[in-house]
Amino acid sequence: MEKRVLVIEDEPNISEALRFILTRDGWRVDVSADGLTAMGAMQSDPPDLLILDLMLPGVSGFDILKTLRGQAMTRDLPVLMLTAKGQSADRDEAERLGVTRFMTKPFANADVIATVRELAGP
Repeated sequence: MEKRVLVIEDEPNISEALRFILTRDGWRVDVSADGLTAMGAMQSDPPDLLILDLMLPGVSGFDILKTLRGQAMTRDLPVLMLTAKGQSADRDEAERLGVTRFMTKPFANADVIATVRELAGP
């Protein structure tokens, strides 16, 4: 059974690029530009891995991460946070909230694939 990754990213060019490279690598990829809607869907059917943008409209990636880590079903879900803001304060806050890995944009496709494979495990 193929593994499923959920991408929460409001920038269409980035979400489609992630969908393309991950689908080619054998992943089933779901994409959402709306963090609140995606969080609701994750409660009933969590993915194997989440790629989460930090800056989203309405709700931040930090808020989503905090909520996920506070719920039993998603507490251990691997989360790769992507952001155009690479400040150490953002990285520190993400780590404090329990992010699995942090990556800045722009990113290399090979780095994303290698990180996703590593986080998802065998």
